[in-house]
Amino acid sequence: MKIAATHRRNGFLLDIAIDVPTPGTVALFGRSGCGKTTLANIIAGLIQPEQAAIEVDGVVLEDTRSGHRVPTERRRIGYVFQDARLFPHRSVLGNLRYGEHRAPPTERKITLDHVVALLGLERLLDRRPRELSGGERQRVALGRALLSQPRLLLLDEPLASLDVARREEVLPYLEALRDDLAVPIIYVSHQFDEVMRLATHVVLMDNGRVVTQGAVEQVSLHPQLRAIVGAESVGSVLGGTIVAADPHTGLAAVAVGNGTLNVTLRTARPGAAVRVQVLARDVILATHPPEGLSVRNMLEGRIAYIVEDDPDADLVHVDVGGATVLARVTRAALQSLSLRVGMQIWVLVKAVSIRGHAFLAPRPPLQIFSS
Repeated sequence: MKIAATHRRNGFLLDIAIDVPTPGTVALFGRSGCGKTTLANIIAGLIQPEQAAIEVDGVVLEDTRSGHRVPTERRRIGYVFQDARLFPHRSVLGNLRYGEHRAPPTERKITLDHVVALLGLERLLDRRPRELSGGERQRVALGRALLSQPRLLLLDEPLASLDVARREEVLPYLEALRDDLAVPIIYVSHQFDEVMRLATHVVLMDNGRVVTQGAVEQVSLHPQLRAIVGAESVGSVLGGTIVAADPHTGLAAVAVGNGTLNVTLRTARPGAAVRVQVLARDVILATHPPEGLSVRNMLEGRIAYIVEDDPDADLVHVDVGGATVLARVTRAALQSLSLRVGMQIWVLVKAVSIRGHAFLAPRPPLQIFSS
């Protein structure tokens, strides 16, 4: 997927170029007003930019240099907004059928039964939108978009209007959608925990431009991320593999770098690839192997570099064998421990401090649509 666009509007300049593999989930991440939704609308054809070259799954949707422009209704893009925008006079099944009827019969490779099962809509089919929770309405909107047989799914902060409980209700369905279908997804968000769970590639945006792009593990270390997520949410995202799981305690042993982390993962299965986040504020550094502590997570590494975080603390980047852990250390502790680049160090973190949900790496996608 190749997207380049330049557009000026009310004094704001969007100047973007991204090139990412498909299928997968590309997260457009940044603070409000950075241009994420503008870019999504350009891709969808809702905004005609000054300059653009947009290619999705080998199909050129727009090229302003040659004058080529596929009309919005023919781009085969499923767009899900912050509000579900369902037809209030139609049942859930009626809304799904509307999406299905937008695609020619010969292109209906994503079936109604598959979407209903994937999004858990079986018991909702006869209800009207007013009878649904916010999370249920968003699931129906996702199903309607999928049944239009899209070559690309655009999700513009689909969870922004939901409370925490409803967000947690919808996120597993988004994970299932990412893992089970071969439809490329662009996911617009300013919530990094959503990005960590869903994205296979992240585009970090600020003031209409790309700051950096790449795997979540790489982007999590970028210094400009701090300005968006805040000092308390700075941390490292680590990829690893589950080597053992205890169904009684819910703990899984995840091989990371040259060591192992114990992570709470009740749906863990040995051999699965996962992604976890360790916040810099939760990491303790030791200059010698510690003993007699309740902390069970310990990784050995070397200090790669040290950068100033604020007037009183620094961020220490520790290489633990191909993966990097960030630790926030006060200036006083840095000096008293004589921490320096190249020094051998031990990273300690409580299992309960390892953030939230792991990212189960996608299985080979089910190819159920043609491009």
